[in-house]
Amino acid sequence: MMKLFYTGPLVNAELLVTMLEKHGIAATQSFAESSETGAAEAENDDLSRLTNVFVPEADYATAHRLFYTEREDEL
Repeated sequence: MMKLFYTGPLVNAELLVTMLEKHGIAATQSFAESSETGAAEAENDDLSRLTNVFVPEADYATAHRLFYTEREDEL
């Protein structure tokens, strides 16, 4: 089962999916549909289009630690 990990612009989502895959996490992405999204925008490859990134539930904690936990060695 997949769990929502991130929602944001397509350009960020694509980079995040690539980075997750480099850590062995099989992430997927899909466009976040909303009532505000028009048909013209749905056909557009706009890099700012709202996108969801999903990770397997089993990998969620690892993904969260990799991308959302502050790293002490960077201080």
